[in-house]
Amino acid sequence: MFGAIAGDIIGSVYEYQPIKTEEFPLFSAGCGFTDDTVMTVAVARAILEGGDYAAAMKDFGRRYPNAGYGGTFMKWIFEDAVQPYNSWGNGSAMRVSPIGLAFDSEERVLREAQLSAEVSHNHPEGIKGAQSTALAVFLARMGAGKEVIRHEISERFGYDLNRTVSEIRPTYRFDISCQGTVPEAIIAFLDSRDYEDAVRKAVSLGGDSDTLACIAGGIAAAFYKEIPPAIETTARKLLPEEFLEIIDKFRKLNPIRKQAVEKRHEDRSASYST
Repeated sequence: MFGAIAGDIIGSVYEYQPIKTEEFPLFSAGCGFTDDTVMTVAVARAILEGGDYAAAMKDFGRRYPNAGYGGTFMKWIFEDAVQPYNSWGNGSAMRVSPIGLAFDSEERVLREAQLSAEVSHNHPEGIKGAQSTALAVFLARMGAGKEVIRHEISERFGYDLNRTVSEIRPTYRFDISCQGTVPEAIIAFLDSRDYEDAVRKAVSLGGDSDTLACIAGGIAAAFYKEIPPAIETTARKLLPEEFLEIIDKFRKLNPIRKQAVEKRHEDRSASYST
């Protein structure tokens, strides 16, 4: 989860000033968290409290309204009703990494990813983007090799992952869709040597850099099991205290607590279907 957040912060200054190189300062004066981080923390809190994804997103969105949301999602945040708007945007994928970390079966990860997406992004591509990202995080966390991850995501979701960052970079442009963001972010991870390299490769594509780095960073942290201390220390300084409290609580999930979390979500899912 923190891998996704640090990726968001690193990529934030290049969202509207895209670059096509892996050589850039990881942190500069303009770095800060964006809507990717706010919604990731919201999803984590919903998991910790066995609560409602939409309610948590609306709560955090209303308290952090200047984080760079898209116009339609901003309207959704301030509406009382939970009414999805058929979005295929990458917002469903940027916020989903906690789900890949909290649940212990592919079936549950895919189900929770769908639930977290469809409150706003109920277009099939929006749901697919969330599910593929969450599943990649889950597989990485469980120790799957990169070729297994490539195969599983490609076969299940139909994404073309048989490309490289070097092949994509020259012609890639800003793209807010799941279908134009998620495969490229996963490839940045697949091509990487370590966490930092994954984030640098994602940003270097020159697209929606904070979201690309958020998705790639979340998978990379789950796979490599570590984030360089200097990156984590710097990123933590840029986050509100309440975010840090949720992040640290989430990190302390142990197998017994995970079982309790899954049980709460089973109960919630059952209430949805009745």
